[in-house]
Amino acid sequence: MRHRSLAVAAAIAVLPLTAVSLGVSSAQAATPRVALPNTVNPAVAHSEKKGDVPAEQQISVAVSLKLRNAAELDRFLTAVTTPGAPEFGKYLTPQQFSDRFAPTQQAVDQVKAYLAAQGLTVGDVSANRQVVNAHGTAAQISQAFATHESSYLDRQSSRAFFANDAAASIPAELASVVEGVSGLDNHAVRKGRIATPNAATATPSGMTPAQYQGAYNLNRTGADGTGTTVALWEFDGYKASDLTTYDSQYGLTGPAVSTVPVDGADYDSSPGQGEGEVELDSEIVRGAAPKATQLLYEAPNSDQGEIDMANKIVADNKVSVISISWGTCEPDTTASSMTAVDNAFKQAAAQGISVFSASGDDGSRDCTRSASGSGVTSVDFPASSPHQTGVGGTNLKVSGSNTYSSESAWSTAGGGVSTVFAKPSWQTGTGINGTMRTVPDVASNADPQSGFAIYSGGAWDVYGGTSAAAPLWAGYAAQFNQKAKAAGQPVLGEANPRLYAVANSSSYGSVFHDVTTGANQDFSTKTGYDQVTGWGSPVADALTTALLGGGTTPPPTGGCTAAQLIGNGGFETGTAAPWNTSSGVVDNSSSEPAHSGGWKAWLDGYGSTHTDTLSQTVSVPAGCASATLTFALHIDTAETGSTAYDKLTLKAGSTTLKTWSNANAAAGYVQQTVDLTSFAGQTVTLTFTGSEDGSNQTSFVIDDVALNVK
Repeated sequence: MRHRSLAVAAAIAVLPLTAVSLGVSSAQAATPRVALPNTVNPAVAHSEKKGDVPAEQQISVAVSLKLRNAAELDRFLTAVTTPGAPEFGKYLTPQQFSDRFAPTQQAVDQVKAYLAAQGLTVGDVSANRQVVNAHGTAAQISQAFATHESSYLDRQSSRAFFANDAAASIPAELASVVEGVSGLDNHAVRKGRIATPNAATATPSGMTPAQYQGAYNLNRTGADGTGTTVALWEFDGYKASDLTTYDSQYGLTGPAVSTVPVDGADYDSSPGQGEGEVELDSEIVRGAAPKATQLLYEAPNSDQGEIDMANKIVADNKVSVISISWGTCEPDTTASSMTAVDNAFKQAAAQGISVFSASGDDGSRDCTRSASGSGVTSVDFPASSPHQTGVGGTNLKVSGSNTYSSESAWSTAGGGVSTVFAKPSWQTGTGINGTMRTVPDVASNADPQSGFAIYSGGAWDVYGGTSAAAPLWAGYAAQFNQKAKAAGQPVLGEANPRLYAVANSSSYGSVFHDVTTGANQDFSTKTGYDQVTGWGSPVADALTTALLGGGTTPPPTGGCTAAQLIGNGGFETGTAAPWNTSSGVVDNSSSEPAHSGGWKAWLDGYGSTHTDTLSQTVSVPAGCASATLTFALHIDTAETGSTAYDKLTLKAGSTTLKTWSNANAAAGYVQQTVDLTSFAGQTVTLTFTGSEDGSNQTSFVIDDVALNVK
């Protein structure tokens, strides 16, 4: 065994890319680069290439940066939505999120410097440091990302667009901080999930606020949205006069809608074809939660615009609910862009912001009106994101006294299985096998045959679509948040973990209308969860009571959700976080192999007086029957005999749990197990301390650390 040097260099192996694309310089060819996966729009494969994009054409891009401490973030998002957990409802501020999970300023500066060196003009950086915007000519963009920009024709939609022919790549030194790049194509256009309205009329027809409030018991919660704020996610504008006409017709009063421009977009002086969508969203929220403040975010209809809007909303942190009625089918955009938006939704979840998204109006064939076509089973994004609630559609029948009569599935309500996002841990009890996320989660009225009376473009129309269902649920969330505040409880936050917990409880039949008739193209409704209506529509007053802790089978005192609590337990990120370590501990050299993967924590091994430390703070939930720490430990030594010269100590806070020494040396890794059940309900710092005396090295090598509670 060779002694360790105090200067251990860690290298990341990368696969060099051959420089064959337009604009790749000889200097780039000599620089190791790594490809960014999922950066080619799938539409390229279905479209006709028409030629090169002019070299001088301007293109704007959004470079998305990786979140830090991903495992710890996942753990926190579980804990913050689990009633009884020590961190339940203890949402973060944007600054706290940035301190723990956002890209560092150093990473931002590194990306900005590279983009500027390629001749690009670096623009805004999102306030949460997740996105760096830049623009330049097609030639400069091609050089910066070692790809080629071509013009294409999408024959399905008869639409011309530009796109990169192959995956973008970046220098290897940026690989650890860059998540992806968006804007290399302009194919994906978000569409409102609104059903074609009937002919406009001078007087209102269609479902009124009194009818859907009565049918879903929104009028029985004792709340009207007072003190809450809802963000509307839009790619077009509205006429304030249309909104005031709607309010006047139904006697609704509340704060005036305010516009928040994103990337300079402000459509209100001359709304486009999406005006009806925007006004539908606002009017349904007004009908469900009249006193809620509405902030209407307007962004350019592009990948970059969507990413920038998502990050601006969470960085502003002015709302507790987001309503989204625009989307694209998953195969029509890049997974890289969807991941960038989902990362912003993770921040929303950490800050206690609920997100509700329309599931689409083309059933289980969400790409029907796009390049991918109706032959592809697909779902809509953002509704497929695992950090928001996808809302499907129904046909609602209301009695003459404005009470619930019956409900069936709308035949073109979006639903199915994501091809991008894995099934989240909270998506249980659905009776559906598989490893991928299913959509939708819940539903409400959407069929245009039972559509809503909406005032838009100076006239009354009847609108349907899941575009109406999402803002209705957003309005309900605003009501709930008002009630929660009054009860001294946390806001709803990421809704799905709590909605699924209630749906899987004995109260399911009293808090949801289970829709059991109807189907879309590929899926039928059934008792319980299905891929057309999710768990069903809300019984708002009973659901509010259940979510506030009454009327359901309560969790054990303190609650316990089975989970793994250690972040970066295999050290495979190549960095220490969320561990705190002394210098050189996280290591990928071959002198001491890892137990699995390429990285491990190597304490000591210098053959001189030396101390190394490795620590991480964890919160062990109360109410768990067991908490078990496991890890692989390899002890390699040059000492002889049974005297303990060099020692490794494990502590939880100030309590010593176990000690090993050179006398425990073995030829390979030995699995270790330590019981931490006695620390349930406590936040403790687990600390490994390795200490060597002045001669003969001993290496303590730790890998695959896990703390499982159940």
